[in-house]
Amino acid sequence: MIRWNNDYNHGAHPAILAALQNTNENSYGGYGLDEWCERARQMILSHLGGADAEVHFLLGGTQANFTVINAALRPYQGVICADSGHIHVHETGAIEHGGHKIHVLKGENGKLSAAAIAAEAEAFRISGVQEHITQPKLVYISFPTEFGTIYSKQELEDIAAVCREYRLYLFVDGARMGYGLGAEGCDVTLADLARLADAFYIGGTKCGALMGEAVVLVNDDLKDHFRSYIKQNGGMLAKGWLLGLQFATLFENDLYFDITRQAVKDAMRIRNAFLEKGIPLFMESPTNQ
Repeated sequence: MIRWNNDYNHGAHPAILAALQNTNENSYGGYGLDEWCERARQMILSHLGGADAEVHFLLGGTQANFTVINAALRPYQGVICADSGHIHVHETGAIEHGGHKIHVLKGENGKLSAAAIAAEAEAFRISGVQEHITQPKLVYISFPTEFGTIYSKQELEDIAAVCREYRLYLFVDGARMGYGLGAEGCDVTLADLARLADAFYIGGTKCGALMGEAVVLVNDDLKDHFRSYIKQNGGMLAKGWLLGLQFATLFENDLYFDITRQAVKDAMRIRNAFLEKGIPLFMESPTNQ
């Protein structure tokens, strides 16, 4: 049976399976403090335009989302999110379980606008009863969005400017990051994200790895004791090198970008086949979503 319902229904890219087999008899330090994690960190950092960032490896997207958000926010602070955002519709209340309200805004084709974010932040700023309401402190967006649409660099610039004006953190869910970066017409790079966002992650689970997400922290405020938050939230894998090895393999010779671009190219062939048969699209998505 060939399944088309998601992009994580196979095991892993053959290069990852080979790397795991080739290193299986070796021994490494635990908890992400090993040479493979360090190598993968340096490979990822080389794409970030010189940003002074930290890279941490977690198992999955939901875990990455609630760990970063819990580390960033105080108990009375909340998250601005599109109505289609993954943390709002598909994570079983994980963010609320951590004690943080989600400020849900109407998205346009899955995307938040800078104007909508500014309006929400301004409403809190001018409120005369701030101690009675939740303070929006972090903006969550997905790249690509849950509908497969992508933000342009200008849209991200505008959102980042609003976040800085109102002192909001900008966090980008990159579970399918490679497909967004590999989409035709995308003018955003990892270096742009490192310049504009306070935190983001590079998805492995849905982009060729067995499992794993690479969380990138740019804002120094978010780096403080982040490994403690990982441990407290059950995300510190004893055999952490298994994650580092996979990301080192994916970023060796830019394999990550090659396989995600190919996936998008194949998805466009499928999309065009539907269009040729007169079957309308739900939304104009340039990715494999």
